Amino acid sequence: MIPFASWTRVHARHHKWTGWQDLDPTAAALVPRERSRASRAIVNVCWRLWIPLFSCVYRVENYWNLPRLMRLFPSPREQRAIGKSFLTLLATYAATIVVLGPATSIRIAGLAVLLSFVAEDVLLLSQHAHVPQHVSHGASVRPYPAPEQQVFTRSLRLPSWASVWLLNFDAHELHHMYPFVPGYHLRAIGYQPQHEIGWWQWVRGAKRLSGEVLLFQNREESGWDL
Repeated sequence: MIPFASWTRVHARHHKWTGWQDLDPTAAALVPRERSRASRAIVNVCWRLWIPLFSCVYRVENYWNLPRLMRLFPSPREQRAIGKSFLTLLATYAATIVVLGPATSIRIAGLAVLLSFVAEDVLLLSQHAHVPQHVSHGASVRPYPAPEQQVFTRSLRLPSWASVWLLNFDAHELHHMYPFVPGYHLRAIGYQPQHEIGWWQWVRGAKRLSGEVLLFQNREESGWDL
């Protein structure tokens, strides 16, 4: 449920600015600042009850928020590509729902989408959440080269069959260190990630934290480090 042109550009910008939280478009919303009691309560309730808030916000804010995308990518060529991808996917979904009907569409795909978002909440948050990042505060800073980005990320260790099925999506540190290596070849790299953790250990540990601590703090602030 992500327009392809939006994803390629945002993902490339994410890799360029990993480590600088306010410059990384996928992490900018988590920059330390004062947050309302209501927003913190919503985050805490959703995290505790396995409501996939983050997967939804991640998609909408990073890939479907056209005004923000236009500001991030002012080039007319990129804007046209993003707009075309956006409208094509939106039209495809709309046509599918019209042809099948809302009830049938929900019956066919609703539960699958919900469960995939629940799983993705855990997987996505394992990659960079609660890991110390820098904030540029508007200063001119240099991007961290790919081999230096390992310290800003974390990897899950899924069962081997699941890792293969997901094209080694869990090998996130290797993905950042070797971003031009296809996911299905990442495990062939002769390097053991330093921050890899078993998926169940991560889930159990992360669910012991409140949502606001997991999202809006890092291990140096909370003292929680698996």
